[in-house]
Amino acid sequence: MIYFGTNPIAWANDDDQSIGAHIPTEQILTEAGRVIGFDGIENGHRWPDDPKQLKELLASYGLRFISGWYSTELLTRSVEAEIAAVQKHLAKLHENNCRVCIVCECSNTVHSNPTLAVNNRPRLSASEMTAFGAKVEAFAEYLSRQGIILAYHHHMGTVVESPSDIDGFMAATGPHTHLLFDSGHCAFGGGDPVAVLSRHIGRVAHFHAKNIRRSVTEQVRRENLSFIQGVMAGAFTVPGDPEGAIDFLPLMRVLAAAHYEGWLVIEAEQDPVKRNPLTYQTMGLKALKSAAQEAKLIS
Repeated sequence: MIYFGTNPIAWANDDDQSIGAHIPTEQILTEAGRVIGFDGIENGHRWPDDPKQLKELLASYGLRFISGWYSTELLTRSVEAEIAAVQKHLAKLHENNCRVCIVCECSNTVHSNPTLAVNNRPRLSASEMTAFGAKVEAFAEYLSRQGIILAYHHHMGTVVESPSDIDGFMAATGPHTHLLFDSGHCAFGGGDPVAVLSRHIGRVAHFHAKNIRRSVTEQVRRENLSFIQGVMAGAFTVPGDPEGAIDFLPLMRVLAAAHYEGWLVIEAEQDPVKRNPLTYQTMGLKALKSAAQEAKLIS
């Protein structure tokens, strides 16, 4: 079964909470659930922390809680400490019948710092990646015993950004570690989304349908801009945007050939003042459903 979801960062950003601060929470939920018609929505800083309150709030707008970002710090703390730290988030996933835990290593990331160029992201040596992968796999094995799949989010400004990072990370981890494939971060990170997805499709547990404006991502690299500066300049957009560089039909065909089941999430943060979230998320869902149908991922 395929479900279509969104992320509240299209309306109200999590990395810089001043972006979209003028948009009421009720508007986000009304537009996502009742107007556009998404099946679910990921986590955001506006939602209640209490798992039951979260479930009830989203349900009142016709939405399910998909999952949400969890920042690991496995480069600086033990697996046991990470297991202790994840318990509150894990309770939220269980209460809301979530299938995956979206994980990204953030102990040394630069993506949330508006003063640091995304080009200056941290990098791991081959031996460091091997050691990091072993800790992620141990953490993933714990989550699997709790009925949750770890879906690792490769992301700009982090230790797993480029295609070679993704390949190295997947080689350094085992069967309990799965991948959140993000088309936009893959392309921004220098990868061919179809090629990277095809290589790792057997371990993809979650999919972010994010588009990029190539001229802006190239500007970010060329001018040493921060991740947040790139977002505000329009680095990301949705499927179906004529300004977008990614063709989603080949990606949907890869998913269909692998009999992928789960969520397709339009996670595309933009400046909501310049690019109306209702307009862009509506555009994105229409285009993504059309590509999924043409690829025979959905009927």
